[in-house]
Amino acid sequence: MASPILHIKDSYYFEVPKSLWPVEYGSKADFPELWVRLDDQFQAWEAERLYDDYAKLAGSMRDGEPFQVAPFAELMGEYEAWKHDDHANAGKPFARFLEQHYDKAWFDAKLESSGFRQRWSDAKEQAGDVAAFVENSRDEFAWSTEKLDAYNHHLSGKILIPQPFGQLRNFYERESGFCVSKFMIIEVVVALLLWAAFSWLGRQVGDGGRPRGRLWNLLESFVVFIRDDVARPAIGKHDADRFVPLLLTLFFFVLGCNLFGMLPWAGAPTGAFGATLGLALVTFGTVIVFGMLKFGPLGFFLNLVPSMDLPLALAIILKPMILAIELLGLFIKHGVLAVRLLANMVAGHVVLLGIMTLAFSVQGAASDSWFIAAPISVVGSTLFSCLELFVAFLQAYIFTFLSALFIGAAIHHH
Repeated sequence: MASPILHIKDSYYFEVPKSLWPVEYGSKADFPELWVRLDDQFQAWEAERLYDDYAKLAGSMRDGEPFQVAPFAELMGEYEAWKHDDHANAGKPFARFLEQHYDKAWFDAKLESSGFRQRWSDAKEQAGDVAAFVENSRDEFAWSTEKLDAYNHHLSGKILIPQPFGQLRNFYERESGFCVSKFMIIEVVVALLLWAAFSWLGRQVGDGGRPRGRLWNLLESFVVFIRDDVARPAIGKHDADRFVPLLLTLFFFVLGCNLFGMLPWAGAPTGAFGATLGLALVTFGTVIVFGMLKFGPLGFFLNLVPSMDLPLALAIILKPMILAIELLGLFIKHGVLAVRLLANMVAGHVVLLGIMTLAFSVQGAASDSWFIAAPISVVGSTLFSCLELFVAFLQAYIFTFLSALFIGAAIHHH
């Protein structure tokens, strides 16, 4: 089973048991290009090829003084130390070492020139030619049987997501272009499931008959609940019904993303700030657009200030201050809407991870205490999984209810 922490960390692959997705590559030519780029031998080969271009570009007068490029062996020593001293630099190529650390000031200045930027980009592309490395037969760049076995073991169970529109730096970071992540795919799957379920429900309801079957009754009960107990109390009967489709979409999409976090080898997209922020921006956009449609652009902002019978002298001072506070509050409350959902979904998986860590720590401390570690792990994980299931529904409801409150406040006079 995938590590619990992967349920709250987006990636560019899906993880399943190694037995379900075994990898048995026979040579370095068979491995994915991304994996070859992370190999230490490839990076040394790439650095060797890039060094000559760097020396030609950098080995000139700087500020009127002669500049001598350091020997390749010296640079490689600093490069390896740079990668190992800071975990964030692990796997980064030689070019990034030059740009971000060794010669940063010079590169920052030179890369402002489009001509230099293009020459340097061409040099990096030529030096990092994976196909040329695969065909290279030099002994120091050959992959041993032990390395192939280790790489096969590490990649087994990892289903890499094809990236036709971008390039990855590693399994968790994008290098360039548009890259498709695991959470993006899950979000699309949730959207398609909702489209299929409610298209079916719409056809059933359109016939005018009474609800029949468990699925029909289940979906309709949710729809009626959101309409009667969320939208109408928060927005008002007169205006609520036109916002019900939006609130239903928010509720079921958040719920679907939350529930995916309960599935093995999947993950909860709502455990990523980008997803929760995007959902909060939908609510924020609705508040702004429909508030301005109701009161006009200026009237919307004036409506943020509560009606108060104040003397003119006080009103001139207090009302602009209150308006500034309310404008700040408008951004803060929608930001909190995103953070609240994120924090609650992350917290559950962090607790699960803590329980698993505790259990394995007990087992590691005393190998004969498995009978203590196993019940702690099983019972604790089961109880918190049940709690997470409840939280998945609760947070979907809270997000939808708060969205309804914010919309209602925007389209009614204070």
